[in-house]
Amino acid sequence: VQLQASGGGLVQAGDSLRLSCAASGRTFSRYDMGWFRQAPGKEREFVAAIRWSGGRADYADSVKGRFTISRDNAKNTVYLQMNSLKPEDTAVYYCAARPGVILSSISKEYDYWGPGTLVTVSS
Repeated sequence: VQLQASGGGLVQAGDSLRLSCAASGRTFSRYDMGWFRQAPGKEREFVAAIRWSGGRADYADSVKGRFTISRDNAKNTVYLQMNSLKPEDTAVYYCAARPGVILSSISKEYDYWGPGTLVTVSS
């Protein structure tokens, strides 16, 4: 599976942004998908994940209620809708895929990663 994230940019605090991650391969619908982020000088951290079926999602506490992960298996795409953005959301955002077994927030359990997209939130 090859992944390509897009949609990052510079926004102000309180604004919204939607990230997309396009996947290649015919088996996209069998992969759980995750979003992670890495801020300058910090370790990569979990943001959100969604089951291959789209039936279940999980979120980091820091984004719960503000971010929504979704997917369209017909388009081989996963989305991250980010609302009420804060300066602390500034990071490079990565999408990742793993065979659908159980929802995971652990980056090492994801097999495929795409290049990140930068999100900068100004105060």
